[in-house]
Amino acid sequence: MSTAQRKLLLVAACALVDADGRILLAQRPEGKSLAGLWEFPGGKVEPGESPEEALIRELEEELGIVTKVACLAPLTFASHSYDTFHLLMPLFVCRRFEGIPSGREGQAIKWVRPNVLRDYPMPPADEPLIPILQDLL
Repeated sequence: MSTAQRKLLLVAACALVDADGRILLAQRPEGKSLAGLWEFPGGKVEPGESPEEALIRELEEELGIVTKVACLAPLTFASHSYDTFHLLMPLFVCRRFEGIPSGREGQAIKWVRPNVLRDYPMPPADEPLIPILQDLL
């Protein structure tokens, strides 16, 4: 499929960081594409939403936590071509949120130290984000 025919998909992701400097990963549940792989929480940016608004909504829906735009710091982005679409994914860092994250959609979640992020198989778009997070933390 040529690049011109591929749809651009905008997905916002978040590196949630706890007080111990660990990052939250979520495992993609069975039935979803790339099931079993670990990723940074987030999701599709809906029409009319900013990436920050999408993240606030997704974090509440997926993990049951609340945060604010002021608590989301843009860090970097991923740009990756899959077979049927091109993914553009801004990655934000969030250290301030209310609530205790839990997998509300049946997904496993895990707090992980930056130096072992590579031990968790991730979608191809997430992998280039690892060294940037390791440098930050």
